[in-house]
Amino acid sequence: QVQLVESGGGLVQPGGSLRLSCAASGFTFGYYEMYWYRQRAGNEREYVAIVSDSGVGTTTLESVKGRFTISRDNAKNMIYLQMSSLKPDDTAVYYCSVYSEGRRYFGKGTLVTVSC
Repeated sequence: QVQLVESGGGLVQPGGSLRLSCAASGFTFGYYEMYWYRQRAGNEREYVAIVSDSGVGTTTLESVKGRFTISRDNAKNMIYLQMSSLKPDDTAVYYCSVYSEGRRYFGKGTLVTVSC
């Protein structure tokens, strides 16, 4: 079955950087677009970034453009989210996601807290 396991979250000061990772299994990873979502307190889950199956094409939420970069390693079944110039408003639980077999899957998430 599809499994997505995020890691790399933590506490970081404003202006700092973090790299999130997601290990994927249970499906043919290289065939699928992969996503990062996040859910800030009191808000609905929102899309943050998408990477194409090959890793060549990427798109990010307007508010994180230029600060967040999504990438993938198809040999390792991994995706990454490099986050820099972090702001308190980026505080959220970040989720890795794939849409497969007619439904969207999420991992359990990793918490990112941006605070002094």
